[in-house]
Amino acid sequence: MKLLEGKTALVTGASKGIGNAVAKKFAEQGANVAFTYLSSVEKGEALEKELESMGIKAKGYRSDASDFAAAEELINSVVADFGGLDILVNNAGITKDNLLMRMNEEMWDTVINVNLKSVFNTVKAATRTFMKQRSGSIINMTSVVGIKGNAGQGNYAASKAGIIGFTKSVALELGSRGVRSNAIAPGFIETEMTEVLDEKMVQSWRDAIPMKRGGKPEDVADCAVFLASDMSAYISGQVLQVDGGMLT
Repeated sequence: MKLLEGKTALVTGASKGIGNAVAKKFAEQGANVAFTYLSSVEKGEALEKELESMGIKAKGYRSDASDFAAAEELINSVVADFGGLDILVNNAGITKDNLLMRMNEEMWDTVINVNLKSVFNTVKAATRTFMKQRSGSIINMTSVVGIKGNAGQGNYAASKAGIIGFTKSVALELGSRGVRSNAIAPGFIETEMTEVLDEKMVQSWRDAIPMKRGGKPEDVADCAVFLASDMSAYISGQVLQVDGGMLT
């Protein structure tokens, strides 16, 4: 028996990186997978075909989760197309890094809207479905930066810290209805974004991690499978760090 057999999941921002790995792991474990993308149309279409080849129902939606009305339309479409929703993974996110002295209002607002407001939007839209069926697993991607902060990432750190507070509040509000809300805080995960960085710099980051390696998107995806499945049926309001011991 696959861990997510018969369940329907929605993963935002799944065209690449961690979201892509989560969508594939969910499909491997038997879940039907809805996912969103925004600019990477070709990658989104390719992912839909790849997921379908695994024998599950899959559909990609071009949607901007930071838009409240668009998020509500997205959730309604997924419920209509798949006949329900059991798992919501809020993964969509961006960075616009700069020191506070050089950070402008647009850089702040955009990161807060895409990273934090989008989580409110989708969770708000999905709450009625989850409460009605008295079940559901909400998984929000935060970051170790949301726990410890990081110079030059005030906007990103604020958005990810906000996700933690929101995740815990939702767990308290919806727990009596059988709905769980947890967050995953990835550390240094090696994705397409890190491939363009200086190798010496990347190696210095690896050396500073107790496990002496960067994480893989699959490491985060495995944690998401656990939180999405009934194996974590009594876990809610938690932040699981997938960071190789970085913040220990």
